[in-house]
Amino acid sequence: MNEQGRPSRPAANDAGTPIGATISGNRGLDIEEPLIFTLGEEGRTGVDLPVPDGTALRLGPARARRGIGLPGLAEPQVVRHYTRLSRRNYAIDLGIFPLGSCTMKHNPRLNERMARLPGFADLHPMQPISTIQGALAVMDRLSHWLCVLTGMPGVALVPKAGAQGELCGLMAIRAALAARGETRTRVLVPESAHGTNPATAAACGYVVDPVPATADGRVDLAAFKAKLGPDVAAVMLTNPNTCGLFERDVKAVADAIHEAGGFFYCDGANFNAVVGKVRPGDLGIDAMHINLHKTFSTPHGGGGPGSGPVVLSAALVPFAPRPRVVRDGDGFTLDEGDGGEDGVVGRLSAFHGQMGMFVRALAYMMSHGSDGLAQAAGDAVLSANYILASLKDVMSAPFGDGPCMHEALFDDTFLEGTGVTMLDFAKAMIDEGFHPPTMYFPLVVHGALLVEPTESESRESLDQFIAVLRGLAEQAKSGQAERFTQAPTLTPRRRLDETQAARQPVLRWRPPALPKAAE
Repeated sequence: MNEQGRPSRPAANDAGTPIGATISGNRGLDIEEPLIFTLGEEGRTGVDLPVPDGTALRLGPARARRGIGLPGLAEPQVVRHYTRLSRRNYAIDLGIFPLGSCTMKHNPRLNERMARLPGFADLHPMQPISTIQGALAVMDRLSHWLCVLTGMPGVALVPKAGAQGELCGLMAIRAALAARGETRTRVLVPESAHGTNPATAAACGYVVDPVPATADGRVDLAAFKAKLGPDVAAVMLTNPNTCGLFERDVKAVADAIHEAGGFFYCDGANFNAVVGKVRPGDLGIDAMHINLHKTFSTPHGGGGPGSGPVVLSAALVPFAPRPRVVRDGDGFTLDEGDGGEDGVVGRLSAFHGQMGMFVRALAYMMSHGSDGLAQAAGDAVLSANYILASLKDVMSAPFGDGPCMHEALFDDTFLEGTGVTMLDFAKAMIDEGFHPPTMYFPLVVHGALLVEPTESESRESLDQFIAVLRGLAEQAKSGQAERFTQAPTLTPRRRLDETQAARQPVLRWRPPALPKAAE
């Protein structure tokens, strides 16, 4: 991408000389950074140790017969290269991160401090149970509060992410059906659900049967009931849904699926909008994963495993995966099972979950308290409605007649006839210093722009964001299309041909061709 993207260039003066052009190609402290392979030079290394005398290689046939192609770099070059690249990242610590359905909230430093305590940070998964009693107590306490907040009797902490949590929930449902001697083949998935829902159902071997939405962006209850039958294993519903709306018929959906003998799986990715306000268990939900990195502020990504615990109804608790934290006298132990239980999901991963995420999430819960968690949910909903109310007169909101939940949804109707697409609009936001919101999702809305501010943003932050989007909408409508179709122009690289990049990606670096020798 670094070699394919067009470097951004400043405007030129009347003589054709770029304004602000530099000899080095750098722009201030924005360093023009080549690929690390381009920086590398054969024979250069950060470590140069002599071969010890009297030693012999013990690799045998495993010894490499040729170089592995890594670039030759000294340590300062490596450090500077990756430090420069890191300065090009956008992060929640830099500004609002309005990705819809992602809940990019602030990660409190108190949580980080707790997770770095040696007793947690230095744990090894193979330690004797007697030496990890504090960690097991944290897992037990976290499990308790997840059950209290959701109104569910059991929880599995093992899943490493929301998607694996979905898999865990559907596997528990499949095991429960098998224990009843039933083999059901269909899973109903509303069109307004998260995209991982149909993928998870298919991965579990089910036929995905979509349920249409009504004109106001919610599940069509009549269409849902018409699809029920003895072959339906479950419904997978996201609530609040990806249109940022609460499914008002959720209890009726639960009653209908249960009457048909199926189970209700709820995608809990948007739990931040209702935590402390609504208990999913009271709505008739049988299984729901919780993204700790969303609702409970643990970091997104970072190159390591996340955490997606799954809360389970009484009907599914017996089929939860191993291991489970259980009390053992005055302490705790891990119930690994004997491997012979019929229908139990078993192990989803080698070890017990992500300890750092457990600590951060529990620290967040304890520092907020039950009233603080409810206030965070209320503030998140208030912020999203403030954005919706402030922009729906210049941007088009497909469901703007009523309030939203945690995220505000816009479509591209306001750009019709301007020559500007929603992609262009989002690229122009980058020039204004904002990370674009989620685009073209949910699919039930054409040209969607999904904005989730979370409770982390101040009134001043929201007002600045709103002012920029209002200004961009007005510029697009006033005929300034070129400003959008050329954006971004203030970044180290301008946009690629994204269609070609997706269809014909260039993922391998090749050295530049050497000039032919003069004849």
